[in-house]
Amino acid sequence: MNLRKSIITLLSVAFVTVGAVSQPLGKAGQTEDLYKGIEFQMPRVHEPVIPNNTVSIADFGAKSGGQELNTRAFAEAIDAVSRKGGGKVIIPRGTWLTGPITLKSNIELYTEKGAMVIFSTNKDLYPLVETNFEGFNTVRCTSPINGRNLENVAFTGHGIFDGSGEAWRAVKKEKLTESQWKKLVASGGIVSENGKTWYPSQQFRDGEKLAEMNVPRNLKTIKEFEPIRDFLRPVMVSLISCKKVLIDGPTFQNSPAWCIHPLMCEDFILRNSAVRNPWYSQNGDGIDIESCKNSIIHDCSFDVGDDAVCIKSGKDKDGRDRKMPNENLIVKNCIVFHGHGGVTVGSEMSGGVKNLHVSNCTFIGTDVGLRFKSNRGRGGVVEHIYISNIEMMNIPTQAISFNLFYSGRSASEDLEAGAGGTVANLLPVTEETPQFKNIFIRNVNCKGAMLGVQLQGLPEMNLENVVLENIRMEADYGMTCSDATGVKIKNLTLITKKTPVVDFKDSRDVTVDGLYTQSVVFPVIQVSGPATANTILKNVGLTNPDKQMLIGKEVPENAVKMVK
Repeated sequence: MNLRKSIITLLSVAFVTVGAVSQPLGKAGQTEDLYKGIEFQMPRVHEPVIPNNTVSIADFGAKSGGQELNTRAFAEAIDAVSRKGGGKVIIPRGTWLTGPITLKSNIELYTEKGAMVIFSTNKDLYPLVETNFEGFNTVRCTSPINGRNLENVAFTGHGIFDGSGEAWRAVKKEKLTESQWKKLVASGGIVSENGKTWYPSQQFRDGEKLAEMNVPRNLKTIKEFEPIRDFLRPVMVSLISCKKVLIDGPTFQNSPAWCIHPLMCEDFILRNSAVRNPWYSQNGDGIDIESCKNSIIHDCSFDVGDDAVCIKSGKDKDGRDRKMPNENLIVKNCIVFHGHGGVTVGSEMSGGVKNLHVSNCTFIGTDVGLRFKSNRGRGGVVEHIYISNIEMMNIPTQAISFNLFYSGRSASEDLEAGAGGTVANLLPVTEETPQFKNIFIRNVNCKGAMLGVQLQGLPEMNLENVVLENIRMEADYGMTCSDATGVKIKNLTLITKKTPVVDFKDSRDVTVDGLYTQSVVFPVIQVSGPATANTILKNVGLTNPDKQMLIGKEVPENAVKMVK
């Protein structure tokens, strides 16, 4: 039987482009519009209720100027309103140096305009605690801002929280100018044997040698971790098992590791805030929202050193044992500048991710735009993902990326290392096999990328039911699709420099209805691999930018290449 005739139908058509009593904080800030058009049952997220008591840290002897340590003043101010049932702690204009701030229930930290809270670089102030990082149950230094098992917590106002991350992080020489590197080396610390990395201390270097993705796995007790405590960088804001959390207004910046980490929280809101880390900061994520339920992130900006908005649920067995997916999350009206991913799912998603809505976001210069990543060994199911109305510009690698062979490096680092190949052997499906399915991406425009769309599943567990509709990409390469089943593409514009514009490999039940490309270098579409079956192409048009047909009613045979 003729393979071309059995699986492909080609029809050329024009492309259609696609006060006095306690009350919820910021009542007017959360409108019905946030819930409009949500594709799943999304409960209304409850905001914290804070009693009407107010104190200032200055009332408890806090001294501005950034020289005197104000840890005790923060603690006493929080205790004072806590004894009254809760209330607002005001941080006035000024520069306030402090050690860790431990929160209590029913507390609002309010920063006035011009207020800057700087966390001390003295690591002795941050004792080791049992916690979770990179999806593992482990031990880290106490987070600069921390709270556990709390209810009704808020960060409001207009000030800045600075985590003094430069004292905690290693830095690669290639990330700095020559003068910056010399200044850093002269500040202290040690340089690696090959001269390519600066470390804050030998203790940090010793810890790195023991770690797997920043987490030493063979150490169990706090006492065993003590010799490498300098390596155990904390997240800046750690909120564990908290309910009714609001972050509205402040800027969070320069974190030792991840910036904001709500873990196993319920009713969480981040809005009207900025999150910033140096572009070279290792693990400098913006927000890692992990195993949370009923959350909203909206009207925020991110400019960070790793993934900006990252959705997680634990790693490998630790995540599977937790059995807490990240569930019911809305992300709207956010801007991401530098970052490894604009909105990212994974790679620690072993507890699953379900019911995610992302819309009206803009990514400018982000390493990857929409990023889904996992690996064999994770397990977990990612499903019911709805993404729409996304604008991107100047994306160095993939605008949309599904990669189930995640290496642990950024996409740019993978390219520099010449990586990108996959392990094609078929493995048994077990609880360790990750699954991504029922994902809908609509109305996406990208002006400038290395690759428009990458769909890469696993041979033993294909990406399943991925719908791409009204997508327009200007990129060097158009689209690759491997190990996927049930991909549906409608109205796809790919303006590329390279061919094939679309490359399907080992993918089943693929439908393309409406493909617009300016390419006149054939083949436009390549279909290959022994597992490929039932690929239907229709409404394929080769047109100019004005969408005037360049060819007649039939696509030439050499526009599609079949590779057995």
